[in-house]
Amino acid sequence: MAIIITDSNFEEVVLKSDKPVLVDFWAEWCGPCRMIAPFIEQIATEYEGKALVGKVDVEQNQKITGKYGILTIPTLLYFKNGDVVDKQIGTTSKSVLSSKLDALL
Repeated sequence: MAIIITDSNFEEVVLKSDKPVLVDFWAEWCGPCRMIAPFIEQIATEYEGKALVGKVDVEQNQKITGKYGILTIPTLLYFKNGDVVDKQIGTTSKSVLSSKLDALL
């Protein structure tokens, strides 16, 4: 299951992680976000122990959303060693999301 990431736990969960992290910036009202949500949950399960997968609700976590300049959702950021190393804006296939994460392992 994807980790719920908030303004208050972002640094600990994402920036200090010793594993690659995929962060899905989303909102409840966002249709495309709901379309990829099952992929995010599947990837979270498949990569358990190898990578972290989390979700940031942009409406409830505006500090992090603003810090990373999230203007379009869904936006998925890939972090390694606390740095953004890749991103995906908009919907895409599960295989694209997974292949970007595989490149960080």
